[in-house]
Amino acid sequence: MSNIYLGYHFTVEPKELGSEILIAELGEKPFERFIETENGFSAFIQKDLWTEDVLEDIYILTSPEFTISYTIEEIDQVNWNEEWEKNFEAIDVDGKCHVRAPFHPKTDAEFDIVIEPKMSFGTGHHETTHMMIQHLLETNVEGMKTLDMGCGTAILAILAEMKGAKPIDAIDIDNWCYLNSIENAERNNCTELTVYEDDASLLVDKKYDLIIANSNRNILLNDMQAYVDCLNPNATILFSGFYTEDIPFIDASCTEKGLTFVKKFERNNWVSLKYVKNN
Repeated sequence: MSNIYLGYHFTVEPKELGSEILIAELGEKPFERFIETENGFSAFIQKDLWTEDVLEDIYILTSPEFTISYTIEEIDQVNWNEEWEKNFEAIDVDGKCHVRAPFHPKTDAEFDIVIEPKMSFGTGHHETTHMMIQHLLETNVEGMKTLDMGCGTAILAILAEMKGAKPIDAIDIDNWCYLNSIENAERNNCTELTVYEDDASLLVDKKYDLIIANSNRNILLNDMQAYVDCLNPNATILFSGFYTEDIPFIDASCTEKGLTFVKKFERNNWVSLKYVKNN
């Protein structure tokens, strides 16, 4: 088998949700690697495994809810680190938390998180992850039993452990995210973090002092009661993954279920909200 690959470079709008769905569909095909880019992502398939109809039954490509275009490039002897490095810059959050790949130099940031050169949403570039890191940096999580729901790369769970939270559950329904989270937890020497491949149905009879939920509006609203049922008295819950115009819907659901608003971060129309349970 040759080492020649075809790179599909996708532009996706809306990027976050559309890319997640498209990657899930492409994951059923022989695509081997996905690398996040500024406007979407790149997907790679060995030329020997490629067929002309490889995208024929990809549902999202015909969905009116998403605008997706792509170009195809033939690549010889793919260097994955090099491909990933093209589109990944180390992240600095308030000078306190540094999210980087192994090929980036270590800084003197208090919290240094190293992520494998693979792809999942939550690498820190995205505004929502950045804001959730800000919330965590401001929050005393020492000894808090924590849930990272929809953990992606597990960046937020890893940071929570670095700040003293324990024990920590990280859950994602996507197999790639599950496997990558395990790798990233090991790479960052986590001992209090357990990763699960599942959804909110796993939360029955669980209790947490801190919940981190970085998803999208519909998933958050759908699973909100499950989150609230898991909160201990005086527990904290952090939300992100939605836009400024979504705040009234999230806030109404939180208020109806007895949560009290504490703080908001906003970046480029994306928002992150902090609530507490008062009983």
